[in-house]
Amino acid sequence: MKSLTTLATVFCLVALCLFAVPKATADDWNRETVITFSGPVEVPGVGAQVLPAGTYVFKILDSQSDRHIVQIFSQDKTHVFTTILAIPNYRLKTTDKTTITFRERPAGQPEALRAWFYPGREWGEEFVYAKPRAIELAKETNEPVLATSIDLAAAPVEALKTAPVEAIDPKGEPVELAKVVEPPPVAATEPVTVASERLPQTASHLSLIGLIGLLALGTGFALSTFSKRAL
Repeated sequence: MKSLTTLATVFCLVALCLFAVPKATADDWNRETVITFSGPVEVPGVGAQVLPAGTYVFKILDSQSDRHIVQIFSQDKTHVFTTILAIPNYRLKTTDKTTITFRERPAGQPEALRAWFYPGREWGEEFVYAKPRAIELAKETNEPVLATSIDLAAAPVEALKTAPVEAIDPKGEPVELAKVVEPPPVAATEPVTVASERLPQTASHLSLIGLIGLLALGTGFALSTFSKRAL
């Protein structure tokens, strides 16, 4: 009888793990994060605008070795406000909470989104602004800002993957990217996401159902065998 109880317990634990793994993997890939702004925030990208105070969802749309594409959604994830080009930024010390940094603006003006760091990660997202706006921000903040020369207002999302990126100083002159983003240590490399698209959820569910079904059949057979021997 003790063996039957142990076997049933193991089956339940395995089934629970199978259900938990896909969600954890998806969250790690797209780094979905719920963020609440207490005041208006200027965001760059395709759909650049000033977002009012409120709750939003940040996600990675695509991840490559030298650039990432981030989307900001409404709280219910039914609307995309903007799609932003970003390049990896390195920090020496990680935190267990989401970190958002801004570019300070003159009093009465909304803060401008600068970077996003996911909990526990050394690599974050340093956001890129359209060049005309980047020059204005560099002058206002007196520090270099990442810029791209493509027209973000009319650019398709795919164009962000190959858009040129440079750092612009307060004089409107290009400077080294290292003046904006922290270069990583020699031994540090960022993991690269292999695929930019997730499989349909139905595929994951079918695999789980199949595995759980096999486990159930195996468990049932084992229980039946033990019962017969007990008799």
